[in-house]
Amino acid sequence: MAIGVDIEDIERFKGKSEDFFNRVFTDLELEYCFKYSKPESHLAARFCAKEAVVKALTALDIENVSYKDIEVFHNEKHCPQIRILKPIDKNIIFQLSLSHDRTKAIAFVTAQEQ
Repeated sequence: MAIGVDIEDIERFKGKSEDFFNRVFTDLELEYCFKYSKPESHLAARFCAKEAVVKALTALDIENVSYKDIEVFHNEKHCPQIRILKPIDKNIIFQLSLSHDRTKAIAFVTAQEQ
């Protein structure tokens, strides 16, 4: 099992370019975030999740997974989940926790080989 955690300033995600968003986030993630009046807190949380996933995967010797290969979505219970969009050599089960307040966003990920 491996863990990853990341924390970001929400302010960093205000006024970022469309190019940046398209390089980092999937269409599903952008659609989800921009339905809110303050999308930057949701964008920051998803960015944290992607960074935390990369850290956890690296600890499991899985590399070459980009931010765009990692998708954060919500299941039917509205719990955040991780989906890896490109094939990887191992079957990994993720658990994800996201949180944010006015200024910071954080994500904590566990990754376990199946």
